[in-house]
Amino acid sequence: MHLTTDELKKIYFGAYEFAETEDGFLQAFQYSLPQREYFRGVEPYWYDRCMASTAKTIEMITAATEFSFDYKIIWQGSLDSMELFADGECMQVHYIKDLPAEGRISFRISEGKNRRITIYLPIDATIVIRDFALNAPYELLPERKKVLWMGDSITQGFGPLRSSMTYVSVSNRILDYDIINQGIGGYIYDAGSVMKMGDYTPDEIIVALGTNQYDTRSMRPVEEFYERLFEIYGNSIPTTVITPVWRGDLFSSGQKKRFADFCAGLREICERYSNITIVDGLEMIPNSSVYYVDGLHPNEKGAKIYGENFAKMTQGDGDIVSKID
Repeated sequence: MHLTTDELKKIYFGAYEFAETEDGFLQAFQYSLPQREYFRGVEPYWYDRCMASTAKTIEMITAATEFSFDYKIIWQGSLDSMELFADGECMQVHYIKDLPAEGRISFRISEGKNRRITIYLPIDATIVIRDFALNAPYELLPERKKVLWMGDSITQGFGPLRSSMTYVSVSNRILDYDIINQGIGGYIYDAGSVMKMGDYTPDEIIVALGTNQYDTRSMRPVEEFYERLFEIYGNSIPTTVITPVWRGDLFSSGQKKRFADFCAGLREICERYSNITIVDGLEMIPNSSVYYVDGLHPNEKGAKIYGENFAKMTQGDGDIVSKID
């Protein structure tokens, strides 16, 4: 069976809004048009990545064993993947480096029983799709908690080079939120991009920012960010703030002090708001380069630990992996 564009939208998650190209491809956006135009004006690097297919998924319940769709990759950053999971288990991976920029992609799996299917789209590339097909009927997922996730390249998912293995993807397989991921490579606390998105109101907000500005001389941009965020959404929405995770370049006493001072300043600001829960990023990933691809971005192993630790912390269930000093 081949899905119409409207049918595809109902199983396409991670988007605030959609647009259809002249040749019938569907593009999904996690930012509103005014936000995208803001990024276009202030930083081309941010603009490219605010358009990427970050954390978007196609999800349903079905006994289908074959899935396919036409695609175009219209912008590409790092080379990650498109993947199919069934009931939380990875079934098939297509790496972007092995795919042409345009074509039809297929996933085939065994067994014909009802399963929760998730297709992860690329993290650091912009993909448009059309003519989604599968070989059995499907059911829509039940309504889930709506969560707005805001962050930098780590939240966008750079590092593991697999779309299913970012810390957001790992944690969300456990938490099962309906997320919009507004992570952008290189992003900082910037109140200018925080805008009301139509009638969208999340049930929860998660913010993971600061690693790109820990050596700032002023905490005012951080204050302005939270002032603006709660001006838009009010101060009753539960909000989780993750302080910056460990960095491999924190070797000198001066760098360590600046990092610690930033985290302390961030905590002081967040403690002004009763709806904010603070999570210590240093506790999320063991503090060792073994868990990082470049000393800054967690690799697949580090991202898996991060995602699992964050989910455990969120659910209050079990001990997290301890940090390595």
